[in-house]
Amino acid sequence: MLDHETRTAILTLRERGHGIRPIARTLGISRKAVREVLGAGTAEVPRLERAEKGEPFRDDILELHASCKGNLVRVHEELLARGAALSYQGLTAFCRRHGIGQEPKLPAGTYHFEPGSEMQHDTSPHPAKIGGVRRRVQSASLVLCCSHMIFVQLYPRFSRFECKVFLTDALRYFGGACAVCMIDNTHVVVLHGTGAAMVPVPEMAAFAERFSFRFAAHELGDKNRSGRVEAPMSFIENNFLAGREFQDFADANRQAIEWCDRVNARFNRRFHASRRELFATERSRLRPLPAWVPEVYELHQRVVDVEGYVNLHRNRYSVPYQLIGRQLEVRETKDRVEVYHGPRLVASHGRVLEPQDLRVAVPEHRPPRGQGRVKRGPTVAEQRLVKLEPALASYVAALKAHVRGSTVLALRRLLRMVRDYPRAPLLQAVETAAHYGLYDLDRLERMVLRGVAHEYFVLPLGRDDDEDDHDD
Repeated sequence: MLDHETRTAILTLRERGHGIRPIARTLGISRKAVREVLGAGTAEVPRLERAEKGEPFRDDILELHASCKGNLVRVHEELLARGAALSYQGLTAFCRRHGIGQEPKLPAGTYHFEPGSEMQHDTSPHPAKIGGVRRRVQSASLVLCCSHMIFVQLYPRFSRFECKVFLTDALRYFGGACAVCMIDNTHVVVLHGTGAAMVPVPEMAAFAERFSFRFAAHELGDKNRSGRVEAPMSFIENNFLAGREFQDFADANRQAIEWCDRVNARFNRRFHASRRELFATERSRLRPLPAWVPEVYELHQRVVDVEGYVNLHRNRYSVPYQLIGRQLEVRETKDRVEVYHGPRLVASHGRVLEPQDLRVAVPEHRPPRGQGRVKRGPTVAEQRLVKLEPALASYVAALKAHVRGSTVLALRRLLRMVRDYPRAPLLQAVETAAHYGLYDLDRLERMVLRGVAHEYFVLPLGRDDDEDDHDD
Protein backbone atom coordinates (compact mmCIF):
# COMPACT_ATOMS: atom_id res chain seq x y z
CA MET A 1 0.00 0.00 0.00
CA LEU A 2 1.31 3.41 -1.00
CA ASP A 3 2.11 5.83 1.80
CA HIS A 4 0.89 9.36 2.18
CA GLU A 5 4.02 10.96 0.68
CA THR A 6 3.87 8.85 -2.53
CA ARG A 7 0.21 9.60 -2.95
CA THR A 8 0.88 13.31 -2.57
CA ALA A 9 3.62 13.09 -5.24
CA ILE A 10 1.26 11.35 -7.70
CA LEU A 11 -1.40 14.04 -7.30
CA THR A 12 1.19 16.82 -7.57
CA LEU A 13 2.71 15.42 -10.80
CA ARG A 14 -0.74 14.98 -12.26
CA GLU A 15 -1.55 18.61 -11.55
CA ARG A 16 1.62 19.58 -13.44
CA GLY A 17 0.36 17.80 -16.55
CA HIS A 18 2.32 14.52 -16.40
CA GLY A 19 0.68 11.35 -17.70
CA ILE A 20 0.18 8.06 -15.93
CA ARG A 21 3.12 6.31 -17.54
CA PRO A 22 5.71 9.09 -16.78
CA ILE A 23 4.43 9.29 -13.19
CA ALA A 24 4.74 5.51 -12.72
CA ARG A 25 8.23 5.52 -14.28
CA THR A 26 9.38 8.48 -12.16
CA LEU A 27 8.11 7.09 -8.83
CA GLY A 28 8.94 3.44 -9.60
CA ILE A 29 5.42 2.15 -9.11
CA SER A 30 2.86 0.40 -11.28
CA ARG A 31 0.46 2.28 -13.52
CA LYS A 32 -2.45 0.49 -11.76
CA ALA A 33 -1.42 2.05 -8.48
CA VAL A 34 -1.24 5.49 -10.11
CA ARG A 35 -4.75 5.04 -11.53
CA GLU A 36 -6.12 4.02 -8.09
CA VAL A 37 -4.68 7.14 -6.42
CA LEU A 38 -5.94 9.38 -9.21
CA GLY A 39 -9.33 7.71 -8.95
CA ALA A 40 -9.48 8.33 -5.22
CA GLY A 41 -8.39 11.94 -5.68
CA THR A 42 -6.94 12.25 -2.15
CA ALA A 43 -3.59 11.60 -0.49
CA GLU A 44 -5.18 9.99 2.59
CA VAL A 45 -4.32 6.30 2.97
CA PRO A 46 -7.57 4.30 2.93
CA ARG A 47 -8.31 2.02 5.87
CA LEU A 48 -8.48 -1.68 5.25
CA GLU A 49 -11.99 -2.86 5.93
CA ARG A 50 -12.04 -6.56 6.61
CA ALA A 51 -13.98 -8.79 8.95
CA GLU A 52 -12.36 -9.63 12.28
CA LYS A 53 -12.44 -13.23 13.41
CA GLY A 54 -13.16 -12.16 16.96
CA GLU A 55 -16.16 -9.99 16.15
CA PRO A 56 -18.73 -12.87 16.24
CA PHE A 57 -17.51 -13.73 19.76
CA ARG A 58 -17.40 -10.17 21.11
CA ASP A 59 -20.12 -10.72 23.72
CA ASP A 60 -18.52 -13.99 24.86
CA ILE A 61 -15.12 -12.32 25.15
CA LEU A 62 -16.53 -9.50 27.31
CA GLU A 63 -18.36 -11.97 29.55
CA LEU A 64 -15.37 -14.29 29.95
CA HIS A 65 -12.97 -11.39 30.49
CA ALA A 66 -14.99 -10.35 33.55
CA SER A 67 -15.48 -13.87 34.93
CA CYS A 68 -11.81 -14.87 34.33
CA LYS A 69 -10.55 -11.68 36.01
CA GLY A 70 -8.82 -10.43 32.88
CA ASN A 71 -6.73 -13.57 32.28
CA LEU A 72 -6.75 -13.90 28.48
CA VAL A 73 -5.25 -17.39 28.61
CA ARG A 74 -8.33 -18.60 30.50
CA VAL A 75 -10.60 -16.58 28.17
CA HIS A 76 -9.06 -18.36 25.15
CA GLU A 77 -9.48 -21.77 26.77
CA GLU A 78 -13.16 -21.11 27.48
CA LEU A 79 -13.72 -19.82 23.92
CA LEU A 80 -12.23 -23.00 22.48
CA ALA A 81 -14.46 -25.04 24.78
CA ARG A 82 -17.45 -23.18 23.35
CA GLY A 83 -16.38 -24.07 19.81
CA ALA A 84 -14.81 -20.77 18.72
CA ALA A 85 -12.16 -21.02 16.00
CA LEU A 86 -9.91 -18.20 17.19
CA SER A 87 -6.18 -18.27 17.91
CA TYR A 88 -4.70 -16.78 21.07
CA GLN A 89 -2.81 -14.18 19.00
CA GLY A 90 -6.07 -13.22 17.28
CA LEU A 91 -7.79 -12.88 20.67
CA THR A 92 -5.09 -10.61 22.11
CA ALA A 93 -5.04 -8.48 18.92
CA PHE A 94 -8.84 -8.12 19.01
CA CYS A 95 -8.68 -7.05 22.69
CA ARG A 96 -5.95 -4.49 21.95
CA ARG A 97 -7.82 -2.95 19.02
CA HIS A 98 -11.07 -2.63 20.96
CA GLY A 99 -9.55 -1.67 24.32
CA ILE A 100 -10.80 -4.71 26.21
CA GLY A 101 -8.92 -4.98 29.51
CA GLN A 102 -6.42 -2.30 28.53
CA GLU A 103 -6.29 1.33 29.49
CA PRO A 104 -4.99 3.81 26.96
CA LYS A 105 -1.49 4.99 27.79
CA LEU A 106 -1.24 8.65 28.60
CA PRO A 107 1.76 10.68 27.47
CA ALA A 108 4.38 11.27 30.13
CA GLY A 109 5.22 14.84 31.04
CA THR A 110 8.40 16.52 32.12
CA TYR A 111 9.16 18.52 35.25
CA HIS A 112 11.48 21.47 35.35
CA PHE A 113 13.00 22.40 38.70
CA GLU A 114 14.70 25.65 39.56
CA PRO A 115 17.92 25.42 41.61
CA GLY A 116 17.16 24.85 45.29
CA SER A 117 13.43 24.41 44.73
CA GLU A 118 12.94 20.71 45.49
CA MET A 119 14.65 17.56 46.71
CA GLN A 120 13.14 14.05 46.69
CA HIS A 121 13.47 11.35 49.36
CA ASP A 122 12.53 7.69 49.08
CA THR A 123 13.35 4.28 50.58
CA SER A 124 13.31 0.79 49.11
CA PRO A 125 14.18 -2.73 50.38
CA HIS A 126 17.20 -4.29 48.64
CA PRO A 127 19.20 -7.50 49.21
CA ALA A 128 22.76 -6.98 50.46
CA LYS A 129 25.53 -9.15 51.91
CA ILE A 130 26.52 -7.80 55.34
CA GLY A 131 28.75 -9.69 57.73
CA GLY A 132 28.81 -12.69 55.38
CA VAL A 133 25.00 -13.02 55.46
CA ARG A 134 22.66 -12.25 52.59
CA ARG A 135 19.86 -10.16 54.01
CA ARG A 136 17.32 -7.48 53.18
CA VAL A 137 18.21 -3.89 54.04
CA GLN A 138 16.50 -0.53 53.65
CA SER A 139 18.16 1.78 51.12
CA ALA A 140 17.43 5.48 51.66
CA SER A 141 18.22 8.14 49.07
CA LEU A 142 17.93 11.90 48.76
CA VAL A 143 18.31 13.59 45.36
CA LEU A 144 18.46 17.28 44.51
CA CYS A 145 16.04 17.70 41.61
CA CYS A 146 17.94 20.37 39.68
CA SER A 147 21.51 19.05 39.80
CA HIS A 148 20.60 15.35 40.40
CA MET A 149 23.13 15.14 43.27
CA ILE A 150 22.48 11.89 45.16
CA PHE A 151 23.13 10.68 48.71
CA VAL A 152 22.54 7.05 49.77
CA GLN A 153 22.69 5.15 53.08
CA LEU A 154 21.70 1.65 54.27
CA TYR A 155 19.78 0.74 57.46
CA PRO A 156 18.52 -2.52 59.01
CA ARG A 157 15.13 -0.83 59.48
CA PHE A 158 13.75 2.61 58.69
CA SER A 159 11.71 4.27 61.40
CA ARG A 160 11.13 7.94 62.16
CA PHE A 161 14.41 8.03 64.08
CA GLU A 162 16.41 6.64 61.13
CA CYS A 163 14.62 9.09 58.82
CA LYS A 164 15.80 12.09 60.85
CA VAL A 165 19.32 10.65 61.10
CA PHE A 166 19.46 10.07 57.33
CA LEU A 167 18.12 13.51 56.37
CA THR A 168 20.55 15.21 58.79
CA ASP A 169 23.51 13.36 57.24
CA ALA A 170 22.25 14.08 53.72
CA LEU A 171 21.79 17.81 54.33
CA ARG A 172 25.26 17.98 55.85
CA TYR A 173 26.60 16.21 52.75
CA PHE A 174 24.94 18.78 50.44
CA GLY A 175 25.66 21.72 52.72
CA GLY A 176 22.04 22.90 52.73
CA ALA A 177 18.43 22.04 51.96
CA CYS A 178 15.94 22.76 49.20
CA ALA A 179 12.66 24.52 49.90
CA VAL A 180 10.55 21.34 49.51
CA CYS A 181 11.26 17.67 50.26
CA MET A 182 9.01 15.44 48.13
CA ILE A 183 8.14 12.03 49.63
CA ASP A 184 6.01 9.08 48.52
CA ASN A 185 3.36 9.24 51.29
CA THR A 186 5.53 7.19 53.65
CA HIS A 187 4.03 6.52 57.10
CA VAL A 188 7.28 7.68 58.70
CA VAL A 189 6.46 11.29 57.78
CA VAL A 190 2.71 11.31 57.07
CA LEU A 191 0.22 11.80 59.89
CA HIS A 192 -2.84 11.61 57.64
CA GLY A 193 -3.92 12.50 54.10
CA THR A 194 -2.24 11.93 50.73
CA GLY A 195 -0.89 14.12 47.99
CA ALA A 196 -1.64 17.81 48.39
CA ALA A 197 -3.81 17.04 51.47
CA MET A 198 -0.93 15.31 53.32
CA VAL A 199 -0.33 16.49 56.89
CA PRO A 200 3.10 15.57 58.33
CA VAL A 201 3.69 14.27 61.84
CA PRO A 202 4.35 17.25 64.18
CA GLU A 203 7.71 15.77 65.12
CA MET A 204 8.80 15.63 61.46
CA ALA A 205 7.30 19.06 60.70
CA ALA A 206 9.40 20.52 63.55
CA PHE A 207 12.46 18.72 62.18
CA ALA A 208 11.86 20.21 58.71
CA GLU A 209 11.35 23.68 60.20
CA ARG A 210 14.76 23.45 61.85
CA PHE A 211 16.37 23.11 58.39
CA SER A 212 14.00 25.62 56.71
CA PHE A 213 12.17 23.23 54.37
CA ARG A 214 8.77 21.54 54.31
CA PHE A 215 7.53 18.06 53.41
CA ALA A 216 5.21 17.46 50.45
CA ALA A 217 3.78 14.23 49.00
CA HIS A 218 2.93 13.34 45.41
CA GLU A 219 -0.50 12.03 44.51
CA LEU A 220 -1.07 8.29 44.82
CA GLY A 221 0.01 6.52 41.64
CA ASP A 222 1.86 9.54 40.25
CA LYS A 223 5.28 7.91 39.96
CA ASN A 224 6.52 10.50 37.47
CA ARG A 225 6.35 13.12 40.23
CA SER A 226 9.06 11.33 42.19
CA GLY A 227 11.07 10.24 39.16
CA ARG A 228 14.34 11.67 40.51
CA VAL A 229 14.50 8.95 43.18
CA GLU A 230 12.57 6.15 41.49
CA ALA A 231 15.19 5.70 38.76
CA PRO A 232 18.29 5.72 41.05
CA MET A 233 16.81 2.91 43.20
CA SER A 234 17.45 0.40 40.40
CA PHE A 235 20.91 1.92 39.92
CA ILE A 236 21.65 1.42 43.62
CA GLU A 237 20.60 -2.24 43.55
CA ASN A 238 22.31 -3.15 40.28
CA ASN A 239 25.46 -1.05 40.65
CA PHE A 240 26.33 -0.20 44.23
CA LEU A 241 25.04 -3.38 45.89
CA ALA A 242 25.95 -5.74 43.03
CA GLY A 243 28.94 -7.90 43.99
CA ARG A 244 29.82 -5.90 47.09
CA GLU A 245 30.20 -7.30 50.61
CA PHE A 246 30.21 -5.27 53.81
CA GLN A 247 31.53 -6.03 57.27
CA ASP A 248 28.71 -4.16 59.00
CA PHE A 249 26.38 -1.24 58.40
CA ALA A 250 29.06 1.30 59.29
CA ASP A 251 31.30 -0.15 56.57
CA ALA A 252 28.36 -0.23 54.12
CA ASN A 253 27.55 3.43 54.72
CA ARG A 254 31.20 4.47 54.36
CA GLN A 255 31.33 2.73 50.99
CA ALA A 256 27.97 4.27 50.06
CA ILE A 257 29.38 7.78 50.56
CA GLU A 258 32.46 6.91 48.48
CA TRP A 259 30.17 5.55 45.75
CA CYS A 260 28.06 8.74 45.83
CA ASP A 261 31.23 10.83 45.46
CA ARG A 262 32.21 8.88 42.32
CA VAL A 263 28.71 8.97 40.81
CA ASN A 264 28.29 12.68 41.47
CA ALA A 265 31.68 13.46 39.90
CA ARG A 266 31.18 11.24 36.80
CA PHE A 267 30.26 12.89 33.48
CA ASN A 268 26.68 12.10 32.43
CA ARG A 269 25.83 12.21 28.73
CA ARG A 270 22.16 12.88 29.43
CA PHE A 271 23.00 15.93 31.54
CA HIS A 272 25.97 16.95 29.32
CA ALA A 273 27.88 17.51 32.57
CA SER A 274 28.58 15.86 35.89
CA ARG A 275 26.29 16.22 38.88
CA ARG A 276 29.03 18.09 40.73
CA GLU A 277 29.26 20.66 37.93
CA LEU A 278 25.50 21.18 37.96
CA PHE A 279 25.55 21.39 41.74
CA ALA A 280 27.94 24.34 41.54
CA THR A 281 25.07 26.48 40.24
CA GLU A 282 22.54 25.08 42.74
CA ARG A 283 24.58 25.21 45.93
CA SER A 284 24.20 28.96 46.41
CA ARG A 285 20.41 28.61 46.17
CA LEU A 286 20.11 26.01 48.98
CA ARG A 287 18.74 26.95 52.38
CA PRO A 288 21.80 27.23 54.68
CA LEU A 289 22.17 24.85 57.60
CA PRO A 290 21.51 26.27 61.10
CA ALA A 291 24.52 27.49 63.07
CA TRP A 292 24.23 24.47 65.37
CA VAL A 293 22.91 21.11 64.18
CA PRO A 294 22.13 19.07 67.33
CA GLU A 295 22.67 15.32 67.37
CA VAL A 296 19.52 13.39 66.52
CA TYR A 297 18.53 11.08 69.37
CA GLU A 298 15.57 8.99 70.49
CA LEU A 299 14.64 9.30 74.16
CA HIS A 300 13.88 6.29 76.41
CA GLN A 301 13.16 5.91 80.12
CA ARG A 302 14.73 2.82 81.71
CA VAL A 303 15.13 1.41 85.23
CA VAL A 304 18.54 -0.09 86.03
CA ASP A 305 18.14 -3.81 86.70
CA VAL A 306 19.70 -5.73 89.59
CA GLU A 307 22.79 -6.53 87.50
CA GLY A 308 23.50 -2.88 86.72
CA TYR A 309 22.26 -2.77 83.10
CA VAL A 310 19.62 -0.90 81.12
CA ASN A 311 17.78 -2.78 78.38
CA LEU A 312 17.37 -1.21 74.92
CA HIS A 313 16.11 -3.15 71.87
CA ARG A 314 17.06 -6.50 73.46
CA ASN A 315 20.63 -5.32 74.11
CA ARG A 316 21.89 -4.44 77.60
CA TYR A 317 24.22 -1.54 78.43
CA SER A 318 26.03 -1.20 81.75
CA VAL A 319 25.79 1.80 84.08
CA PRO A 320 27.56 2.51 87.42
CA TYR A 321 26.41 -0.07 89.96
CA GLN A 322 25.52 2.66 92.46
CA LEU A 323 22.49 3.47 90.24
CA ILE A 324 20.82 0.05 90.54
CA GLY A 325 17.07 0.53 90.85
CA ARG A 326 17.13 4.13 89.63
CA GLN A 327 15.14 5.36 86.63
CA LEU A 328 17.50 6.89 84.05
CA GLU A 329 17.17 8.70 80.74
CA VAL A 330 18.64 6.82 77.75
CA ARG A 331 19.44 8.75 74.57
CA GLU A 332 19.88 6.61 71.47
CA THR A 333 21.90 8.47 68.81
CA LYS A 334 23.18 7.36 65.41
CA ASP A 335 26.33 5.68 66.81
CA ARG A 336 26.07 5.92 70.61
CA VAL A 337 23.82 5.03 73.53
CA GLU A 338 24.17 7.67 76.24
CA VAL A 339 22.71 7.30 79.73
CA TYR A 340 21.86 10.34 81.86
CA HIS A 341 21.10 10.59 85.58
CA GLY A 342 19.29 13.90 85.63
CA PRO A 343 21.49 16.36 83.71
CA ARG A 344 24.68 14.28 84.20
CA LEU A 345 26.09 11.81 81.67
CA VAL A 346 26.85 8.60 83.60
CA ALA A 347 27.51 6.12 80.75
CA SER A 348 28.23 6.14 77.01
CA HIS A 349 28.43 3.06 74.79
CA GLY A 350 28.70 2.24 71.11
CA ARG A 351 25.22 1.55 69.73
CA VAL A 352 24.36 -1.99 68.66
CA LEU A 353 22.15 -1.51 65.60
CA GLU A 354 20.21 -4.77 65.79
CA PRO A 355 18.64 -6.82 68.63
CA GLN A 356 21.32 -9.43 69.36
CA ASP A 357 20.85 -10.01 73.12
CA LEU A 358 24.33 -8.60 73.74
CA ARG A 359 25.80 -7.16 76.93
CA VAL A 360 27.86 -4.02 76.47
CA ALA A 361 29.80 -3.45 79.70
CA VAL A 362 32.51 -1.12 80.97
CA PRO A 363 34.80 -2.45 83.77
CA GLU A 364 34.58 0.85 85.67
CA HIS A 365 30.85 0.29 86.14
CA ARG A 366 31.41 -2.81 88.28
CA PRO A 367 32.43 -2.74 91.99
CA PRO A 368 36.16 -3.32 92.68
CA ARG A 369 37.01 -7.01 92.88
CA GLY A 370 38.02 -8.50 96.24
CA GLN A 371 36.37 -5.83 98.35
CA GLY A 372 32.93 -7.36 98.58
CA ARG A 373 30.03 -5.09 99.25
CA VAL A 374 30.87 -1.52 99.99
CA LYS A 375 30.13 -0.76 103.64
CA ARG A 376 27.74 2.03 104.19
CA GLY A 377 28.57 4.86 106.56
CA PRO A 378 26.70 5.57 109.80
CA THR A 379 23.02 6.39 109.46
CA VAL A 380 21.58 9.77 110.38
CA ALA A 381 20.12 8.39 113.61
CA GLU A 382 23.51 6.95 114.66
CA GLN A 383 25.29 10.23 113.92
CA ARG A 384 22.78 12.20 116.00
CA LEU A 385 23.02 9.71 118.90
CA VAL A 386 26.80 9.96 119.07
CA LYS A 387 26.60 13.74 118.74
CA LEU A 388 24.02 14.13 121.54
CA GLU A 389 25.68 11.66 123.90
CA PRO A 390 29.21 10.49 122.99
CA ALA A 391 29.18 8.02 125.92
CA LEU A 392 26.68 5.87 124.01
CA ALA A 393 29.04 5.18 121.09
CA SER A 394 30.17 1.73 122.33
CA TYR A 395 26.61 0.66 123.19
CA VAL A 396 25.34 1.83 119.79
CA ALA A 397 28.02 -0.23 118.02
CA ALA A 398 27.14 -3.32 120.06
CA LEU A 399 23.41 -2.73 119.51
CA LYS A 400 23.92 -2.70 115.72
CA ALA A 401 25.65 -6.07 115.96
CA HIS A 402 23.01 -7.74 118.13
CA VAL A 403 19.71 -6.23 117.03
CA ARG A 404 17.32 -8.36 115.04
CA GLY A 405 15.32 -6.72 112.27
CA SER A 406 15.79 -3.15 111.16
CA THR A 407 18.85 -1.47 112.66
CA VAL A 408 17.57 1.95 111.62
CA LEU A 409 14.33 1.52 113.63
CA ALA A 410 16.28 0.42 116.73
CA LEU A 411 18.62 3.43 116.51
CA ARG A 412 15.68 5.79 116.01
CA ARG A 413 13.98 4.40 119.15
CA LEU A 414 17.16 4.80 121.18
CA LEU A 415 17.48 8.38 119.87
CA ARG A 416 13.92 9.10 121.01
CA MET A 417 14.75 7.77 124.46
CA VAL A 418 17.80 10.05 124.65
CA ARG A 419 15.65 13.04 123.78
CA ASP A 420 12.74 12.15 126.11
CA TYR A 421 14.35 10.89 129.36
CA PRO A 422 16.77 12.48 131.80
CA ARG A 423 20.41 11.75 131.08
CA ALA A 424 21.47 10.36 134.48
CA PRO A 425 18.98 7.44 134.73
CA LEU A 426 19.36 6.80 131.00
CA LEU A 427 23.16 6.51 131.14
CA GLN A 428 22.96 4.36 134.28
CA ALA A 429 20.46 2.00 132.58
CA VAL A 430 22.61 1.80 129.44
CA GLU A 431 25.73 1.07 131.54
CA THR A 432 23.92 -1.75 133.37
CA ALA A 433 22.51 -3.14 130.13
CA ALA A 434 25.96 -3.08 128.49
CA HIS A 435 27.47 -4.84 131.53
CA TYR A 436 24.97 -7.70 131.32
CA GLY A 437 24.78 -7.74 127.48
CA LEU A 438 21.14 -6.64 127.29
CA TYR A 439 20.15 -5.15 123.92
CA ASP A 440 16.39 -5.48 124.18
CA LEU A 441 15.17 -1.90 123.98
CA ASP A 442 11.87 -2.76 125.70
CA ARG A 443 13.73 -3.93 128.81
CA LEU A 444 16.14 -1.01 128.53
CA GLU A 445 13.25 1.46 128.50
CA ARG A 446 11.68 -0.20 131.61
CA MET A 447 15.02 0.10 133.40
CA VAL A 448 15.15 3.79 132.50
CA LEU A 449 11.61 4.35 133.75
CA ARG A 450 12.40 2.56 137.02
CA GLY A 451 15.44 4.75 137.53
CA VAL A 452 13.37 7.85 136.82
CA ALA A 453 10.71 6.68 139.30
CA HIS A 454 13.18 5.97 142.15
CA GLU A 455 15.08 9.22 141.65
CA TYR A 456 12.38 11.74 140.89
CA PHE A 457 9.13 10.25 142.28
CA VAL A 458 8.02 8.36 145.39
CA LEU A 459 5.83 5.54 144.16
CA PRO A 460 4.44 2.54 146.00
CA LEU A 461 6.21 -0.62 145.06
CA GLY A 462 3.69 -2.92 143.38
CA ARG A 463 3.60 -6.57 142.47
CA ASP A 464 4.54 -5.93 138.83
CA ASP A 465 7.63 -4.06 139.92
CA ASP A 466 8.67 -6.97 142.16
CA GLU A 467 8.38 -9.31 139.20
CA ASP A 468 10.47 -6.95 137.02
CA ASP A 469 13.14 -6.79 139.75
CA HIS A 470 13.32 -10.57 139.89
CA ASP A 471 13.49 -10.69 136.07
CA ASP A 472 16.36 -8.23 135.97
